[in-house]
Amino acid sequence: MKDKKILRNEEVEEAKLNAAQTEEVEEEVKQSDLEKALALAEDYKRKWYSVSAEYDNYRKRNAQASSRAYADGVSEAVLKLLPVADNFGYALDSASDEKTKAGIDKVIKSFNTILSSLGVEEIPLSAGDAFDEAVAEAVMNFPCEEGETPNTIKQVLKKGYKNGDKVIRFAQVTVTI
Repeated sequence: MKDKKILRNEEVEEAKLNAAQTEEVEEEVKQSDLEKALALAEDYKRKWYSVSAEYDNYRKRNAQASSRAYADGVSEAVLKLLPVADNFGYALDSASDEKTKAGIDKVIKSFNTILSSLGVEEIPLSAGDAFDEAVAEAVMNFPCEEGETPNTIKQVLKKGYKNGDKVIRFAQVTVTI
């Protein structure tokens, strides 16, 4: 019986030793799994930040593109309507009746109000101003007369318009040379 007790004690000790070793191995496995999970979580977090920043940039680019497309559409539509404004200007110049002039002037003011609500403004040019090719197109030139300086606007034939900094239609002018 004693042998059985000794054998059992040895078995118990060996079982305890195996259990301790098993616990150590399990603890190492748990620690290894934890480190892997933390590394994976850090990787996912980094990827999430990257995708989030990329999406934010995409959203900003898309908003800018939409804004530009809207401004371009406004400019294109206004450009097609400008000949009507020119014709009203010619009608105002040729009208002889004061009531007719007043009516045409109201239409022109209304049209200009609509243009300014869209952000479109007339390019301010008049005779005697220096010629600026960034906002005007010289369609004819005349030799300088006495007292005139070269490269100045002699007459504005068609008004120019711009939307912000973008020229929608260049003013057509005659220039001294």
